[in-house]
Amino acid sequence: MGLGNGALFLAVFLACAVEAVEATTIVLAAGTARGWRSAMIGMAGALVVLAIIVAALGPAVSDVPLRGLRLVVGALLLIFGLQWLRKAILRASGYKALHDEDKIFAQQMATAAAQSRRRIGMVPDWYGFTLSFKGVLLEGLEVVFIVLTFGANQHDVGLAAIAAGCAVLVVAAAGVAVRSPLSRVPENTLKFVVGIMLTAFGVFWGAEGAGAHWPGSDAALLVLVPAVGAFALLLVALMRGSRQTSSAVAAHEGG
Repeated sequence: MGLGNGALFLAVFLACAVEAVEATTIVLAAGTARGWRSAMIGMAGALVVLAIIVAALGPAVSDVPLRGLRLVVGALLLIFGLQWLRKAILRASGYKALHDEDKIFAQQMATAAAQSRRRIGMVPDWYGFTLSFKGVLLEGLEVVFIVLTFGANQHDVGLAAIAAGCAVLVVAAAGVAVRSPLSRVPENTLKFVVGIMLTAFGVFWGAEGAGAHWPGSDAALLVLVPAVGAFALLLVALMRGSRQTSSAVAAHEGG
């Protein structure tokens, strides 16, 4: 596996793992509060829809001219990457609360348990079905976007799909094993790493789509990814120091 394929697999795996954690939390809440049969039917239905979308859009995306595709994909990855990185930096520096899967799970459990039970056809509980279906479909659509954009750009949708499948299986297996929210998964760390990689890939592919040529071709990512990561960590350190200084000043004035 070459450098390009290795970086592709890792980027897709990490990005899809984040989405899989959120989808698994929703399915676990639906199954625990409303019944596993309805939740599993909802999840299966969403997976079928997602498979149809991939089968329909995969060839179409692959037929787009590579230069135009890289320009568009680079811009989209920058948007997603910078959004994820911004939230991760704010959380790491203390300006935003850490993403709490236990709290989200409890809220979803309370909401689900409060709904009335209604059977439709083979589905024992329609609310549990729709909760699971919508959660898996919405998070799954982001996985599809990641697979198609990364895979088509590298002309290897198959490898991107394998990476996404591995990420989903690993997270799902962890969810089944513990039957609880995946609170031990350091999601902010994952989002921090994925945000760095998406931003770096966005810069790399966007520049190539605009006609630039990187020294060393794919090897430039070995410099670009650490550079983006170092800059993000610098921002965390500066913001954390600024926050601590502001808190100390406020405490001194209050005293």
